[in-house]
Amino acid sequence: MKKIIFAALLVVVLSGCSGGRAASPDDSPPAAAQETISVQESASSEASEETTSADEAVVSEEGAQPSVPDIEAVQNTASSPAVAGSGMVSSANPYATRVGTEILAEGGNAFDAAVAVAAALNVAEPMMSGIGGYGAIVIYDAEAGETRFLDTGSRTPEALDPSALRAPTPNFIDNRCGAGAVVAPGNLNAWERMSEDYGEMEWRRLFEPAIELADEGVVLDGVTAGWIDAAWPAFPANARIFYGNDGVPLRAGDALVQEDLANSFGLIAEEGAGVLYEGALAGAIDASMQENGGFLSLDDLSNNQARWRDTISMDHRGYEVVTASPPSTSWNSLLRLGVMGQFDLNEYAHNSAPYLHTVAEVNKQASQAARNYAADPEIAETPLDLILSQEFLAEAAAQVNPFQAAPNSPTSPFGTPTRCIPQSYQPTYGPADAPATATPEAQSHTTHFVIADEEGNVVSATQTLGNIFGSKVMPEGTGIWLNDAIAWSRFEPAGNVFDAFPGRQSLYALCPTIVMSDGRPYIALGTPGGRTIPQTTPQMLTNLIDFDMDVQQAISAPRISFASPNALVVETGIPQSVRGELSALGHNVRVDEIGLGNAHGLTIEYDSAGRPSRFTGGSDPRGVGAAAGY
Repeated sequence: MKKIIFAALLVVVLSGCSGGRAASPDDSPPAAAQETISVQESASSEASEETTSADEAVVSEEGAQPSVPDIEAVQNTASSPAVAGSGMVSSANPYATRVGTEILAEGGNAFDAAVAVAAALNVAEPMMSGIGGYGAIVIYDAEAGETRFLDTGSRTPEALDPSALRAPTPNFIDNRCGAGAVVAPGNLNAWERMSEDYGEMEWRRLFEPAIELADEGVVLDGVTAGWIDAAWPAFPANARIFYGNDGVPLRAGDALVQEDLANSFGLIAEEGAGVLYEGALAGAIDASMQENGGFLSLDDLSNNQARWRDTISMDHRGYEVVTASPPSTSWNSLLRLGVMGQFDLNEYAHNSAPYLHTVAEVNKQASQAARNYAADPEIAETPLDLILSQEFLAEAAAQVNPFQAAPNSPTSPFGTPTRCIPQSYQPTYGPADAPATATPEAQSHTTHFVIADEEGNVVSATQTLGNIFGSKVMPEGTGIWLNDAIAWSRFEPAGNVFDAFPGRQSLYALCPTIVMSDGRPYIALGTPGGRTIPQTTPQMLTNLIDFDMDVQQAISAPRISFASPNALVVETGIPQSVRGELSALGHNVRVDEIGLGNAHGLTIEYDSAGRPSRFTGGSDPRGVGAAAGY
């Protein structure tokens, strides 16, 4: 495996390992600090009691245990962002971040690095995203001076039988998970489209790091190992070969070697994305669907396309906040931010009870708006001109009672998404005895990464398998986990805007975001977290824009989330005194001891000639990711 020491090249910040927790309000991050180090390829403290100096690198020999960057030797990102002068990468796994900086350092641009990072995340964080999944990507093309949205979502299979997903069909709940929930995976088509339209490096080169990682192995962190253990009973035999040892799930510190996935990436590198949609990998997917009772067909695969769409945007305090357009429902994030923009936030202390009360009330209203105005763009338009208008935003703000929480009435007329994940597991970065009050959707079943290069190109990408390990279906010989996108539909009443029916373009709540200042990218960020995503994203943006935090402080700060039918979920970093005040205002306060989301972000500053001159990157301490620049 190619070994690179990034001494004097990378500015790296790694978030805490699996023992990390959401930042406490007492952990006020100091001003941004720059620390130039070598990226160590030694085992993390989770895998070994031994540590390695930041001035050394471990060189593995043939057949030796693979290793990861030493997180003990690096300042935690909960304290300060990464800082660099030529580019920045922040992702949910140190392996993937390192791959992205390698590509940038070799002369690749942000679009090249995005493909390589996404592929590496498929290897190192396999339960969250991959070529069997879907997502949303927002980019800024510096040459054209424009933002674009690359829709990697997919349509439900043409052969889908909606009656199989609801009563009185026996086991209809089970049918909403597994093979019956798989749609055509859109990610790989999107990666190829982005590479063809904007990339500068050869397609083959972009997959070499992921092939090496899959073939030689990655050291498992505690979070990934925990999810493997929890999902193990649902794993097919061909997955257990790689994810276990002698019939026992791999543990933290073990090497995850994925030979089948390496071979699949090799085919993709040589033959292009078409091999997944019409070639050998498509045949394997089709065989697995027939064997497991799925609806996805070869025609569904071959008809899959990645589509460039216009972005949508809104002004906030003089900044243009840009995100994905429908079929993404990320307009709901803009709505929340727009209503918050009607208040003078200088009157509030950050995360004080009055501020969080306002955020909670705005979230309730936006949740209702999502039910009232969400629309399938192929059937009806979402009235964005109305719901993002100043009149609508001002009217919504006027309905906030500063002295009393409003009831969430009416509650959602739709059913809830199907939770196709282990019911008992709590990620290991939360306490082992975390209570069941943690909102399931807040757990990170998705990934987000951001990349910026020296030319000012930016990629903000949210990608997912749906639930953890998606459908738990891995076509024989591929190493590819297939998504369970249909599980995120709302099945009651039949025909509602979030329902699943044959050939439908699925709606999804992913909010990759880029903030423009004077016509240039200033911020790029995003987060996983299911339907908490449109709530977490505006909180981070107000932290940056209204409370003047750096990107790491904005990401680390404790968060809240409204949860239907009528609960206010707060992280443990919100002081008990503030929780008490919120309860007194009428909120049904529930404490989440795991953390809401797993965000990653960056900022860009420019010199007098308008060229990028300083990049900062933040990585969420709620996860195990890394921000790095060069």
